[in-house]
Amino acid sequence: MLASAATIHAVNPAPIFLSCAAGVEPLLADEVRAILLACGAPRAADSVQAARGGVRLVGSPASAMRLNLESRLAQRVLWQVAEGPYRAHDPGLRDLYDLAQEVDWTAWITPRQTLRVDCSAQRSPLRSLHFAALRIKDAVCDALREATGERPDVDPRHPDLALVLHLQEEQATLSVDLSGEALFKRGWRDEARGGVKGEAPLKETLAAAMLAAAGWRGRAEDGPLLDPCCGAGTIAIEAAQIACGMAPGLQRRFAFEKLAPFRAEAAAWQQMKAEARARIHAPAVAVHAGDVAFRMTDFAQRNAQQAGVAQAIAFKTADALQRPPPAARGVLMLNPPYGERIEAKGSGSGARETREGFEGGASAQAFFGALASHWKKHYPGWTAWVLSPDAKLPQAMRLKESRRVPMWNGPIECRLFRFDLVAGSMREAPAQPQS
Repeated sequence: MLASAATIHAVNPAPIFLSCAAGVEPLLADEVRAILLACGAPRAADSVQAARGGVRLVGSPASAMRLNLESRLAQRVLWQVAEGPYRAHDPGLRDLYDLAQEVDWTAWITPRQTLRVDCSAQRSPLRSLHFAALRIKDAVCDALREATGERPDVDPRHPDLALVLHLQEEQATLSVDLSGEALFKRGWRDEARGGVKGEAPLKETLAAAMLAAAGWRGRAEDGPLLDPCCGAGTIAIEAAQIACGMAPGLQRRFAFEKLAPFRAEAAAWQQMKAEARARIHAPAVAVHAGDVAFRMTDFAQRNAQQAGVAQAIAFKTADALQRPPPAARGVLMLNPPYGERIEAKGSGSGARETREGFEGGASAQAFFGALASHWKKHYPGWTAWVLSPDAKLPQAMRLKESRRVPMWNGPIECRLFRFDLVAGSMREAPAQPQS
């Protein structure tokens, strides 16, 4: 078993797991190594290993806090507190109960705080993951009641202590979720005011993964970036924050801030945030964005204001099929529009608020064909990266991709296509019938 939480301090590293979307693991591993090396944690950087669904490493509380603050690709940062075998045939799941009992929970929370236990599994023979989570909850509550005479309450929505039990075929791992809300919630998107009706904004972590896969880091040599179908502005905002050196977690709070072992690191945490703020700088490269609809461009501008990068993005309401390039070369990065946002201003097509798929959409086929023609005529020298769930998008655009990167948008399997744009057609024209 692992050492109890009572012994946590900066010189006592523990296993850490950063979860991410499927396919992003190698990108996350590179990002985590870079973050740890930049903050002077070479041993933790050397321990980084890509795994299924995330990245594993051994690090200190300082490393865990830094990764919450700086990672753009991770979904959560989990601090492992216990690991051991369990017997699935035991009807009382005593092994799981005993596993949780070995942790000194009084070092984490008081009975006046709340908890929640989530459970995931991979090849586990257990029929009820809910019962497994209940056994962990019982063990924590019983341990605190035995030590203090009181037990904590369960809060399913906003607990002070969120635990994650992961079950494999015979092995159980118990971790503390140090992030709280998923890390794609950067703190700038105002959930209370909502978005545009029908708009399904891209998650910030996926936008960051697209930029990472393209190798765009906001450097002058990367060239300007343009999202001509920006929707809520997520890609442009992520790009602008990268270009300005802005840490993604500066505008939000994290679960570890409520937990006793990390409250002892409060001074170090405040110093980290101060250093991150001092690192923000003027961008070295331009970021451009816009949409065919004024209301979408306005919405994206308001989001950029909330995110603190409105001054770093040049917004323009324009039809993607007519918009001229803002520079001689650069990077096009987009999550293509569907439905209403395909139609040009004043087309009279009506306001369809749903995001339709590619399949069977004649208007979508026409749009992407016209978009490719526009790019070949006006954007030679640019590189375009397009995220799509349609494996046949290159054929629809009559462009030959130079790379395709598998990515998952939630449960939807997508591909990020790279097109190196040159003047004229990138495919041979079909043979014309002879008269």
